[in-house]
Amino acid sequence: MYKLLARLMGWTIGRDHVPEDVRRVLDRCVVVAAPHTSNWDAFFMLLASRILKVKFRYGIKQEWLNSPLAPLLKRLGAIGIDRRPKKEGGRRPSLVQAMVQLFKDHDQLTLALAPEGTRQYRAKWKTGFYQVALEAGVPIVLSRLDYRRKIATVDKLIHPTGNMEADFREIMAHFATVTPKHPERFGLDVTRCEVPALPPVETEGEEPDQTLKLEPESPKQL
Repeated sequence: MYKLLARLMGWTIGRDHVPEDVRRVLDRCVVVAAPHTSNWDAFFMLLASRILKVKFRYGIKQEWLNSPLAPLLKRLGAIGIDRRPKKEGGRRPSLVQAMVQLFKDHDQLTLALAPEGTRQYRAKWKTGFYQVALEAGVPIVLSRLDYRRKIATVDKLIHPTGNMEADFREIMAHFATVTPKHPERFGLDVTRCEVPALPPVETEGEEPDQTLKLEPESPKQL
């Protein structure tokens, strides 16, 4: 059913587009969910998870899983993040520490994180996903949500080395070849790498979008 839906929408989603090295780690890794410029991104990532038969998990406050919405949220991949102190009067763990704990508590966990943190333009990415992978000792898998080619998959494996600058250059080079839904809202972290500009994306009834800008600019209010 999911493959049929993707085909009717003109999208290509399948394990044939997932390299073998990525397949071997998909049951325990951090997935970088990018670009994130539209609510449609979550839909296609969910569709990809069903077709690839990989349950992408996303973190939410533990309290949400004690609500009437819990069954639906869990079905969609939610996993609770507990930041309560382990001992009374103790310090609360950081968000990174709490997510590292998730990997300690689960033998299989495919944790999807959106380092942009917003659907609007952001010139500098959050680095929590990298810190989680490094501290948990798990690989990073990069998604490919390409609206020009209509491909949704995961196809790049990164083993964090601790040299964040070098690793980020490799990560940004990957995403420089991906066309988001709204290119003007997508910002590569150009403080860490040099990347090629993307070709313009034509959309029906609109002027072609400009190529991806490498200089930070104010986000458009759409």
